[in-house]
Amino acid sequence: MLRVEGLSRRFGGVHALEDVSLRVEPGELRGIIGPNGAGKSTLFNLIAGHLPANSGRILLRGEAIDRLRSHERAARGIAIVYQGARIFRNMTALENVMVGAHQKARHGFFEAAFRAPRCRREDRAIRTRAQALLEEVGLGALGDRAAESLPLGQQRSLQLARALASEPAVLLLDEPASGLREGERRELVQLIRKLRARGLTLLLVEHDVPLVADLSDRITVLDLGRVIADGSPAAIRADPAVIRAYLGEPEPA
Repeated sequence: MLRVEGLSRRFGGVHALEDVSLRVEPGELRGIIGPNGAGKSTLFNLIAGHLPANSGRILLRGEAIDRLRSHERAARGIAIVYQGARIFRNMTALENVMVGAHQKARHGFFEAAFRAPRCRREDRAIRTRAQALLEEVGLGALGDRAAESLPLGQQRSLQLARALASEPAVLLLDEPASGLREGERRELVQLIRKLRARGLTLLLVEHDVPLVADLSDRITVLDLGRVIADGSPAAIRADPAVIRAYLGEPEPA
């Protein structure tokens, strides 16, 4: 579904990512972990097209997308949910989700301006789908609420619903549990499991290593911009390079 080949990104003389490669199969939930500054969010921004790579390739379903702009990658099926609750203020929860679905609409500017029949039909379908997605993430009764009035956990669920409205092939989750209370984290985990069960391909960046290990089929570990390990959760837990990256080198006896 997604292949990253030799991806590198420098900021001045600093390598944020260096020669990173990974392959994610359809329906896989891939965890991406690593210490602070390892390059996890940079990797997501490169995949989503919010940063250009200095070298390497990104392929979605075998098609190279690394030269496409971010909205073109979104149209191909890349969606991202960021750590911060990036919602559209002064809009309701339902309208936020509808924004995510409009990129799939086929009517043009003039059809929208003059409320042509196709535009009205598509808007009705988008509204219906947006409401169904709110139901799926547990916000079905809150569609008319101002998005900015929702607590953080519900805003994070709203972001997920908006990303799902674009019908993504690959969904990137950048620290979705950050800042959530325990009950909100449990609800988020249940929702991610539901998305995985429906066959969606997911990449998950998260500092909570036990959470990632519990959810992931496979884990890729970054440190200082490089891949230092890649394997099953059990193999990653026992990998000496991973233990050193998180705990440091042991003191000499």
